[in-house]
Amino acid sequence: MATGKLIEFGLHIMNVKPNEFQKLIHHFLMLKPVSAFLALALHHVDTFLLRLTRGRYTATRIVGLPIIQLATTGAKTGQRRTMPLVSLRDGEKMLLIASNFGQKQNPGWYYNLKANPHCEARFHGRSLRYIARESMGDEREKYFRMAVSYYGGYEKYKERAAPRKIPVMVLEPQK
Repeated sequence: MATGKLIEFGLHIMNVKPNEFQKLIHHFLMLKPVSAFLALALHHVDTFLLRLTRGRYTATRIVGLPIIQLATTGAKTGQRRTMPLVSLRDGEKMLLIASNFGQKQNPGWYYNLKANPHCEARFHGRSLRYIARESMGDEREKYFRMAVSYYGGYEKYKERAAPRKIPVMVLEPQK
C-alpha cells in the first residue's frame, strides 16, 4: 500500500499516513523560514507539476500528504479560482486546514469558501461538487487533531498564527 495517497474501498476513501521518511522531511518543512518560503511558492510548484503530470503528482504528495485541486468562486471577484490543497477525508467529507503555513491571516481560499460555499474538488481523476462549512467546537478539535496526526507542522503553525485560530473547513458532498 502506497503512503500519502487516498485508498478507495468501495464508496469509502481512507487516508494513508505518511511513512517515517516522509515524516522526517516534515520536520524540515516545519521550520519557520522553510514554511515562509512554501507559503509563497508551493501552490505554484504544485500547480505546475499537476499540469505537467496531468494531475498525477505534486511536490506535496511526494511528502505523503494527499492533495486535491479545489475550485472556488472568488469572494471579491466572482471569478473561478483553483488551488492545490492538502485534504484529509472523513467518510465522504473532505477536510481542509486553513493554516496558511502559520501566517497571521487566513488563506484566500478560506474567504472564497465563506462567501461562496459551493465548490468543486478534483482528485484521482474525478471531480465532485461540495458545499463547504466551517467546523466548530468539538468537531473542529477532532479534525485538527486528525490533521496533526498526518502532519505535525499544523501544531507549529497554530503557535505561529496565534492569536488567530486556524479554521478547519468541512466539504460535504452536494446532493
